[in-house]
Amino acid sequence: TTINLPRLAIEAKGSIKDFYTGLDNCIELVIRQLLHRFRIQCSKKGRNYPFLMGQGIWIDSDSIGPDDSIAEVLKHGTLSVGFIGLAETLKALVGKHHGESAESQKLGLEIVSYMRKRMDDISNETGLNFTLLATPAEGLSGRFVKIDRQIYGEIPGVTDRAYYTNSFHVPVYYQLRAYEKIEIEAPYHAYTNAGHISYVELDGDTCKNIDAFETVIRCMKEHGIGYGSVNHPVDRDPVCGYNGIIDDECPKCGRREDVGTGKFERIRRITGYLVGTIDRWNNAKRAEEKDRVKHGFKRA
Repeated sequence: TTINLPRLAIEAKGSIKDFYTGLDNCIELVIRQLLHRFRIQCSKKGRNYPFLMGQGIWIDSDSIGPDDSIAEVLKHGTLSVGFIGLAETLKALVGKHHGESAESQKLGLEIVSYMRKRMDDISNETGLNFTLLATPAEGLSGRFVKIDRQIYGEIPGVTDRAYYTNSFHVPVYYQLRAYEKIEIEAPYHAYTNAGHISYVELDGDTCKNIDAFETVIRCMKEHGIGYGSVNHPVDRDPVCGYNGIIDDECPKCGRREDVGTGKFERIRRITGYLVGTIDRWNNAKRAEEKDRVKHGFKRA
């Protein structure tokens, strides 16, 4: 269940204290919701989940009979609290996101580490696996900001785009080097034990510059990135079969996209997934992909 951090920041009107008060209330609400759903699931019997409980998929499920409670099995799962829009949250609170300011980065880490501590505390209290998720939002990034714009209006740097930035990411439109992006986002990986991803966007085919690709991967490893990704465009002309980078004209056959029998296929990553051509994406994610800058790798 994902918390809309930017809304809490907007409502706090620049007060860090009020923001944390709102965050505490929201976390309490989500914890109650997760526990309520968990209790409903625990009321089920083995026969309600014949494959999961009959094939040894879950730890301890091999001892569950058709009429046995599955509560002792489900406790091995996780109850995850997610968050979205840390960048917009910081803009609303202090005027700069964590890519623009060291002080904002400090505050961002304090917010996320605070949420992680709340998860650890409730885990110790209940004996269940409460975890913090860096939400990889596809639909939610557009849904949340659309609702908030209707309520609070268009706020520069907060609600003025078609999407909220995923989890703790530096905004995709912000110009910075790959090394800097990795350095800023890496510390958040240690706090988000339910899942996380950081990526850098490269311009061109990585197969043609293996050294640069290796440098990016080694940098991720050195900084403690748990799940790292290198994005680069993969295009295909369905007419001649060319695979590579295609701008307005196919390098192989010279065909333009607006002439002939089919559009070029453009494969892009949407958060953690390669999901086919971008014409299948929702409007928010199309806008986000259009805003993505390419990250160079020359260190300062």
